[in-house]
Amino acid sequence: MKRLFKRDFTMVAIGQVISLFGNAILRFALPLYLLRETDSSSLFGIVTACSFIPMIIFSLLGGVIADRKNKRNIMVILDFATAGVIFLFYLALGKVPVVPLMVLTLMILYGISGTYQPAVQASVPLLTERETLMKGNAVINTVSTLSGLLGPVVGGVLFGSFGLLPILFISIGCFVLSAVMEIFIHIPFEKMAEEKGIFRTVASDVRECFLFIKKEKPDLFSVLVVIAFFNFIFSAAMVVGIPTAVVRFLNMSDAALGFTEAAMGAGGLAGGIIAGSADRKLKLENGWIVLAVCSLTDFIMAAALFDTVPETVGYFIITAAGFAAMCASSMFSVFVLTAVQRQTPPHMLGKIMAVIISVSTCSQPLGQAFYGVMFDILSDMPYVVMIVSSAASVAVAIGSKRVFNTDFHKKCI
Repeated sequence: MKRLFKRDFTMVAIGQVISLFGNAILRFALPLYLLRETDSSSLFGIVTACSFIPMIIFSLLGGVIADRKNKRNIMVILDFATAGVIFLFYLALGKVPVVPLMVLTLMILYGISGTYQPAVQASVPLLTERETLMKGNAVINTVSTLSGLLGPVVGGVLFGSFGLLPILFISIGCFVLSAVMEIFIHIPFEKMAEEKGIFRTVASDVRECFLFIKKEKPDLFSVLVVIAFFNFIFSAAMVVGIPTAVVRFLNMSDAALGFTEAAMGAGGLAGGIIAGSADRKLKLENGWIVLAVCSLTDFIMAAALFDTVPETVGYFIITAAGFAAMCASSMFSVFVLTAVQRQTPPHMLGKIMAVIISVSTCSQPLGQAFYGVMFDILSDMPYVVMIVSSAASVAVAIGSKRVFNTDFHKKCI
């Protein structure tokens, strides 16, 4: 039996807990601050959409850098950079108009995150054995969702009681601590020759990556297209819909929203644990079923927003549905990542992870902007938005059955 928790993998996991906790309370508090200040679903959706765009673009850059530079150094530098950005935001708060400041800050933070995550994902196969790769991915997914569970709870209590400032300082402390700890991690690294400038290198590497997918793994591209459509319809509705529903339509407190997002984190944690425990028993060919389960949670949330449903009851229904949605999506993410990592040459891991992030999330900003506007237009009937989202998501899930029944899933074994 191969041992998973060796020193370097364990330190990467712990560093992720600390860094992602700081990220979680920040991503909870900043959009909520904007929503409270403006009371506009449209503005909330548009700002959230703008913040995702740099993550899509910079994830490609991050993938190239992750394959050519020491992954440990990437993590250290970007954690320190994130702490610096938050400190600058603190200095500018109250002196600069809130909307442009929020847009700029979130775009920078998401851009850093997009550059950071390929390095983490590409490190997992280098720090684990093939036999423990599924469990390794499940652990990284689990610590991510654990941070996502604790972050909103702490963020909701702090934001509701003391405002934004304590959250900023806690986040800075988390990123600095994570960066210092990551200095002592050793990740295998073989330096690659660089004969071109950075932009030509990025273009060349990304082209190589897409050619690899097109020629060697065409089924993977089909899977990514399905995920992109699903993120446009379903994930965007969740990102915009849940905070808007809880705070605006159900009139719940900041702490209540924190509890809901914590429940979603718990769902992600449960999904990661199930995926790690089931390992090879659950197959990617059943991925369309998992997506269908996710889709139905939107319909449940729609029922919670009917006028005849008491606000408190509706709140608990949305919270439970959020838990179920994140549990299913977390399982799906672990299966897809493991399948891809097992089929990718080590020198291309960073780029492939980056392409997965970019292609699968490229449609989400447009969806977030769309749902923000729709929740304002249909503010008297918000359940209509969620019903349409659910129906369209189910259609995508059923339509993807053929994609997941290709030979791609068999190579996950």
